[in-house]
Amino acid sequence: MMEYEVPLLFIAPVLCGLPIAFAWVYRPGAEWARRLAVLAVFGLFVSLVISLHILFTFPEGRYTIPWLPEYNINFVFIFDYLSKYMGALTGIIAFLIGVYGLEYMKHDYRLGWYWFFFNMFTASMLLVVYSDNLLMLLIGWEGLGLASWGLIGHWFRDDDELSFVGTIGRKVGPLNMFWPPSLGGWRAISTIRVGDMPMFFAIAAIYALTGTLDISQIDWAELFHRIGYVGTVVLMLAFLMGPFTKSAQLPFSEWLMTAMTGPTTVSALLHSATMVAAGAYVFMRVSWYIQPWTMHHAPGVELIYLIVLFIGFCSGLYGALVAAGCWERKVLLAATTMSSLGLMFGSAAASFWFGKFAICVGFWYLITHAFAKATLFLVAGHLIHATHDRFSCGDLQLSKRMKTAFAATVIGTVFLVGIPPFTAYWVKSAMDEVIHHISEEVGITPLLLLILTSLTYSGALAKFFSQNFVKGASYHLHLHGERLMPISYAAMVSMLFVLLYEIAMRVEHVAAHFVEMGYVTSSFMVGLGATLTYFIGFYKPTIRALSKLGTFLSDRMYMPFLNDFIVPKVGWAFAWLVSWGNAAIDWFCHTGVPTAFNGLSRSIRSIQVGYLRVYMKIALGFVMLAIVASMIGWW
Repeated sequence: MMEYEVPLLFIAPVLCGLPIAFAWVYRPGAEWARRLAVLAVFGLFVSLVISLHILFTFPEGRYTIPWLPEYNINFVFIFDYLSKYMGALTGIIAFLIGVYGLEYMKHDYRLGWYWFFFNMFTASMLLVVYSDNLLMLLIGWEGLGLASWGLIGHWFRDDDELSFVGTIGRKVGPLNMFWPPSLGGWRAISTIRVGDMPMFFAIAAIYALTGTLDISQIDWAELFHRIGYVGTVVLMLAFLMGPFTKSAQLPFSEWLMTAMTGPTTVSALLHSATMVAAGAYVFMRVSWYIQPWTMHHAPGVELIYLIVLFIGFCSGLYGALVAAGCWERKVLLAATTMSSLGLMFGSAAASFWFGKFAICVGFWYLITHAFAKATLFLVAGHLIHATHDRFSCGDLQLSKRMKTAFAATVIGTVFLVGIPPFTAYWVKSAMDEVIHHISEEVGITPLLLLILTSLTYSGALAKFFSQNFVKGASYHLHLHGERLMPISYAAMVSMLFVLLYEIAMRVEHVAAHFVEMGYVTSSFMVGLGATLTYFIGFYKPTIRALSKLGTFLSDRMYMPFLNDFIVPKVGWAFAWLVSWGNAAIDWFCHTGVPTAFNGLSRSIRSIQVGYLRVYMKIALGFVMLAIVASMIGWW
């Protein structure tokens, strides 16, 4: 069965997305073509069933399909602790969001484009999840990039204010502080490409040095010792540029905020189980087999993990602070996603000093975050759909009319911010203990960054809840009897209870160790701190005296200047230098050299008069020069 199930896992979503794509080319907008969206969701369901079958029945191991055996390059799938859970996570979330999309996107003007790229997005992520071969992983990786461009810029006409990010018409200095979907898609793929190229060359170097691309089969210790300190640092930083840009870590965070120009279903999938999660997952997967905790004497490895540790926690605090100042529903959630991804990177990087358990902590936080954040994004989409406004607004009347959305938001935020005794509290308690344990080796700064991030993060999500359901402006709702949308995010948020059961009741499970750390006094104090900031953020979502600070934070601390002003200026300067160099070369080859030869040839022709007397004078001149030179030399 394995030889049929594994390929079908990736092929089914793509094949089932093709009919609506082709139908939309020939009959765009036709009612029968719109109904083919159900077939696309069926493809996601097939992948879900297979991923669950892999989780519960497949033994751990590798499955190989020969491709280029003479070059030791094959389709190699791995079923281990990380891939089995991550695959099931991707399958569940993609299917539930797909069901939500049947109703949310039913009147869209580009359904064929949307469903094809949505299913391609899912298939690409599954390929990344289960690939043991780096070339296969790279194929899925590039598929994610292409699909993200197609989906983030889906509403390419830029004719609907609801699809923009920022306040239309607002400027800060020379910079526009609003971004349309067409620009959002371009910002995403151009930023990601910055990281993909060095990652590609790093993978090529690994193959050249080891003769294999299978992550689990590479002798990482021998590789690092072979290339030395500088080689290890350069190789691993080049490889990690891919995960850093994909997961929007500093300074590559801007694309993630403006990616909110895409449909909410895209935002939910992008921020939970695919794309941005891919970067953190790949770092965890590679670290799982590098086993950095056994490489304290390998050259350069400690520096690499120290860099990832600090980039992760600095990105975490930055994202949480930006979220605290945001008013746009999806941008606020996007900033908290960046923050969570930073914590995942930081926790996984701590494995160098703490061991494999640190990777498990980061991985379970990834899972918890995925279900909670997918829920919140789907709720945000429903709110935008109902209020026709992308900025936070809503009072108790809205809560009464959208009870499912209200309940899902309460559960999603409370279970995610680290309030005891809910799901994320146990995972974050383990994270606190891991980072506290390594303070002797790396200092106390990462622990302080983690605590500040947790507190700020909690207040930001409380602000989202308060401003949309309790203390926000009153809005006239445009409800249209939606049923699939509430069912989808209700099912999504229920998975947080399943995770809580896995942590609290499954004593043989690795996550059960989180409970022990949840009873540590320091972890409980951090949990109480998160609870306090949640209630402060809920009770006082706006502070007039801090409005200027809030504007600074919502402007993302002017990080857009780096992405939209400084980098383009540097790029144009470089392009000018290249253009000037090309002009100089062109002048030298096409003007300078021909002119010189033309002058020389004219000089030669001027003495070719055919008179013997002239040639004798020239010869005599050379003889006299020779005589004078010899006399000077003798003297």
